[in-house]
Amino acid sequence: MKKRKVPMRVCVGCQSPQNKRELVRIVRTPEGNVEIDTTGKKAGRGTYLCKSQSCLDAAVKAKRIERSLKHPVSPAVVAQLAEQLSGEDSDEQ
Repeated sequence: MKKRKVPMRVCVGCQSPQNKRELVRIVRTPEGNVEIDTTGKKAGRGTYLCKSQSCLDAAVKAKRIERSLKHPVSPAVVAQLAEQLSGEDSDEQ
């Protein structure tokens, strides 16, 4: 039986490759909105981020999310990401 290939993506915060399913996808839709993609299937330009606050802070500080999406990211989207990440951290513990 053939082994299935696991899709890998690079986190924009820590720059480490990880399993696609373990990362959060941020997408710039064709309309120009920046959203969190929970399904991983929304149309648009996407970037991936680890589920840790330190990776989010590093990505925002270095403006890696904006560079990757080729679009400015509003503080509201960053706050929404931080809220989602803090909620997932409490679920895991």
